[in-house]
Amino acid sequence: MPEFYKKIIENNKKWVEEKLKINPNYFARLAEGQQPPLLWIGCSDSRVPANEIIGAEPGEVFVHRNIANMVVHTDMNMLSVLDYAVNALKVEHVIVCGHYGCGGVKAAMGNDSIGVIDNWIRHIKDVYRFHNEELDAITDENERFNRFVELNVKEQVIDLAKTSIVQSAWKNGQKLHIHGWVYGLNSGYVTDLNVNFSSNKDLDEVYQLYFGK
Repeated sequence: MPEFYKKIIENNKKWVEEKLKINPNYFARLAEGQQPPLLWIGCSDSRVPANEIIGAEPGEVFVHRNIANMVVHTDMNMLSVLDYAVNALKVEHVIVCGHYGCGGVKAAMGNDSIGVIDNWIRHIKDVYRFHNEELDAITDENERFNRFVELNVKEQVIDLAKTSIVQSAWKNGQKLHIHGWVYGLNSGYVTDLNVNFSSNKDLDEVYQLYFGK
């Protein structure tokens, strides 16, 4: 058996033992059900663990991850997670969290073919097209890359707010706040991009502020 595989099995045993030392009922409590206050839509990047970044325990964060933290209206996986989180779990917050140094966003800045993922990257390229004047005006490539990451998050939050799931929740008076963050791999800190919506009124105001549309 490969050493890495044996190591992660052993790590699981140690983790269980440590949790039970602190609270003998830890897993019994988790088995009773979940009522997380937060849905996290993040990137699949292994360096961006949702729970650890915000110091959350198991049961506190419902998570969906994909390449470049995209909210695509034809993605039934994402929509199913969102629907369950909003309508069954009644989460009060949804965070779209991107990260600087995102490989998916970087790939969307070039024209190289990677494989099947090219079809997914197409959605990110659309974000660049929406903001090409601003991005092309940034001469430093790293600064342009970082700004593209931020704009991608903002666009995904807008798309999230426009889903029928979120729209129905707001129409029915459900308390639901959506936010856009970027995580710094080299610092560990998150940055709130100030695209925070709790209603369509917020959406209209912030959309005008950031995108002039």
